[in-house]
Amino acid sequence: MAGSSTERSDAAPGARPERAATSGARRVSRRWPLISGLAAVALACALGALIATRDHGLPLPIDVEWMRELVENREPLWQVLALTMDFLGGGVVATLVVPALVAVALLVARRPWAAAYYLVATIVTGAAVQLLKQFFGRARPENFLTNLDFGSFPSGHVANAATMAAVIAILLPRIWVVVAGTVYTALMMISRTYLGAHWLTDTLGALLLGIGVAIVTWAPLAAKLDGERALAKERRSRSAKGIAP
Repeated sequence: MAGSSTERSDAAPGARPERAATSGARRVSRRWPLISGLAAVALACALGALIATRDHGLPLPIDVEWMRELVENREPLWQVLALTMDFLGGGVVATLVVPALVAVALLVARRPWAAAYYLVATIVTGAAVQLLKQFFGRARPENFLTNLDFGSFPSGHVANAATMAAVIAILLPRIWVVVAGTVYTALMMISRTYLGAHWLTDTLGALLLGIGVAIVTWAPLAAKLDGERALAKERRSRSAKGIAP
């Protein structure tokens, strides 16, 4: 329908991605997604400031109660699962291996803008986490079960998981993708507190930060990403019908 927010100006093969985008996607950079993403990042920073200034950075009551429950109910099986999440969400695996695999997969699917978006969001999240860790300097919990670096707020593992889940959900908008990303991020949050690596509020701040960065970096690229997805769908359709690209 003419004027509809879902109308595409040009989805023909060879068209520029932004020309194949819906009018709604072309307006994203001027509308609520950018504002909401910035708001999420601001809330993460505000939570860090509250923690740093309240009682000289001591954990909040919810942090203490949550940690007490986890420490009192630690079991070998859950520790193995938590350490597995620790391995998947940090170090070389999370910072190099996973981003490289995702980027290559997107490039193979002929979605270079999607690959660039994923890499930029991941890099920005990592940089923001380190900046906030140094700025707030929150002490880690004492009963930790894994190797740790400096700074407890925010959790780098959770921020990375939240960014990855949000970015992939934006690139591949399917219910199962959203559910899988939500479950993965929630498990990462639980595992980080279970291992004593972070307080609960560290993971909540990281969740806000990761989602916020994913949205903020998406906004200026929304039209290109939406159009690129439309062109990829068109190529698959033409290929299935035996039509030359």
